[in-house]
Amino acid sequence: MSVTLREFTIADYEAAYALWQGMEGIGLSEADEKANIARYLAHNPGLSFVAEEDGVIVGALLGGSDGRRGFLNHLGVAQSHRRAGIGRALVERSLAALAGLGMRKCHIFVLAKNRAGRRFWRKIGWQERTTLLVMSQDVTASAVN
Repeated sequence: MSVTLREFTIADYEAAYALWQGMEGIGLSEADEKANIARYLAHNPGLSFVAEEDGVIVGALLGGSDGRRGFLNHLGVAQSHRRAGIGRALVERSLAALAGLGMRKCHIFVLAKNRAGRRFWRKIGWQERTTLLVMSQDVTASAVN
């Protein structure tokens, strides 16, 4: 298996989205529509990566920053390519890029029911934060006229 890592571009969107769609544990929403991912990639250049074998996307990871902390989203590796170090390599590449921007900490969001994902992240050294709770609001619903 000869897998290469490279920067995620918007030309990779359809293949990456199809990969994510076929995976348990990745929640997709309207935030993941092509225009939104294009904006995300433009806002966070050089932080998102794909793994490719023979021109086929077999792994993808979105990486970004709010200027203080890094964030990783939607790590996905094709079932046929798991346990080969691809997920870890994608994470390490994004973390190195974040460190290059001066980020000292990075966060991920993992669905509580995603046991395999939680096992993966713990295995590669991430710690579950039980002192935080994520809260969300639809900003279009709260916009003041």
